Amino acid sequence: QDDSNKKTSHDGDKSKTPKRKAARSQASSNSLPSLVRRVAVEAQRSRKVIKGSGRRAHVDPEIQTRDVTAYCAAETYNLHVAKHVLQQEGYEPDPFRTELFPQVLHVQTPNFVVRDEMTGEDTPQGAGDVFIFPSGSVVTWNVTEKLAHHLVERTLAPKAAEEGHLDRLEVEDLAYVEDPTREVSKIIGDTIILGTKASSEHQQHHNASQSELDSNEEAQQQRRTEIDNILAKIAFSSALARSTKLAVLENMLSSYFQTTRSIPLTLSQGSKLRFSREFILRKTGELLHIRAQLNLYSELTDSLPDLFWDSPHELGLENYYEQVGRALDVGVRIKTLNERMNYASEIAAVLRERLSEKHSNMLEIWIIVLIVMEVLLEGYRFSHEWVEGKKPDSTEALQREWLKRELGSS
Repeated sequence: QDDSNKKTSHDGDKSKTPKRKAARSQASSNSLPSLVRRVAVEAQRSRKVIKGSGRRAHVDPEIQTRDVTAYCAAETYNLHVAKHVLQQEGYEPDPFRTELFPQVLHVQTPNFVVRDEMTGEDTPQGAGDVFIFPSGSVVTWNVTEKLAHHLVERTLAPKAAEEGHLDRLEVEDLAYVEDPTREVSKIIGDTIILGTKASSEHQQHHNASQSELDSNEEAQQQRRTEIDNILAKIAFSSALARSTKLAVLENMLSSYFQTTRSIPLTLSQGSKLRFSREFILRKTGELLHIRAQLNLYSELTDSLPDLFWDSPHELGLENYYEQVGRALDVGVRIKTLNERMNYASEIAAVLRERLSEKHSNMLEIWIIVLIVMEVLLEGYRFSHEWVEGKKPDSTEALQREWLKRELGSS
């Protein structure tokens, strides 16, 4: 996996959460930056975001980036329940009417500010976006860490999560920056360059009817551009959620190997495997569960999720999805995970063989015991009859005596 990808695994300890670049606090949407800050923001917008070209392309280190964070805290989410729960907390589902529910649930969070620790000035950061996927992942854009944990652990986990695992909370982070000079988004290293410029089609329509555009039409054009940006975020989020889900399975398989790592050593030493039937069946079930999540019950191995099939081709959402997959080595990781599962399957096969061998040995022992008991009983019966036949008052002796008398009298 790319070292630029900042992935952390949470075991119920929030102190492990990656630190953000500045302390954040909530603020109302009408907060205004100072004149100095406004000039700085405008200067940043005019600055070229991407430096260099080709393999040397990189994001300007002086550009202020924001956070994209993916959380995987459940095996699946019931998005209908999640929608109801979020509505109760005052969030509006699908505010841009993308009509992608129930494949993804989108809500926006209130505006907040970042306080500069050097100058003490507050800068509004705008609204944040939260995308919830049925695969058990939540991806946040420009959302405070405190609010994100509240949504994942307090809001969604109690009611919407199925097979939740907050004790194994998996988190992955990327950065993003909005580039108003680009129509097409891309990812460089661990930074997403989100192109927010209106598409050429929208711009041509704008120029053709510039003289007769009223404020309402311009607002509609701005709305279309915002929807395109949201769809781009969904594409990037879906790929990041896929990587986070994959990380959960990687950790589950690593835990599986921790509990079975003594088996190869035991076999190499020629010792017997002393495992109970319950242990063997449990380990077999764990492996089947991991393999099912990877290959059957999720979109991890799909080249393109279903939600992109009906999206406009000119938006290039498939390309965004594939870019994140390449940046986070998802394809290589899936291949590696399957290879490790094949090795784990060999261990499980050895355990099942041991269980079968143990069962066969027990059957053989019981068969031998039954045969021995049958021989002993038959021997006892034979010896008993022989002893009884020697007694003078036994039935056999009386019969012989009677036959002698009958034969003698005749």
